[in-house]
Amino acid sequence: MADARAARGRLDTPRELRRPLVRRPTFRADAFGSFAEAFARYMGTARFIAWMTMVVVIWVAWNTLTPHEWRFDEFPFIFLTLALSLQASYAAPLILLAQNRQEDRDRAIAEQDRRIASQSKADMEFLARETAALRMALGEVATRDYLRSELRLLLEELDERDRHRGPIDQPSVDAGESPRTT
Repeated sequence: MADARAARGRLDTPRELRRPLVRRPTFRADAFGSFAEAFARYMGTARFIAWMTMVVVIWVAWNTLTPHEWRFDEFPFIFLTLALSLQASYAAPLILLAQNRQEDRDRAIAEQDRRIASQSKADMEFLARETAALRMALGEVATRDYLRSELRLLLEELDERDRHRGPIDQPSVDAGESPRTT
């Protein structure tokens, strides 16, 4: 018992958690937003307008064509006006919430697109610089045709020299003699 009191007073010992008698309801963080989007999406359909028109027509017909004892909303349709006002008062904020969520998604997508475009631009600039560097380097590299033409020119120069030298300038080498050096 004394240990339990001492443990409660210490800051380095966690306290025991008491469970509440009634648990608080838990919701997903996005549950209400998802509901608002689904509601706004449904309200923007032709099916909703058709159902709403049918309800209003039935309401008006019932309250004008049936006997007075059966009518629940006499002229000037106070309850119908109240029901439509109530629906509009809830629909407007839900639609605005759905639009805000869509705007947030659009903003995130636009930011991602900007980031991708920026990365793509940087990549293209890098590739352009690399291509220019390769072109410059290839300008300094000897091609096969260039080498062939240079070797042909060199061969022609050697042939020309051999023709001008003649057989006198060439040393003779016999089988037993070693070539003379002068």
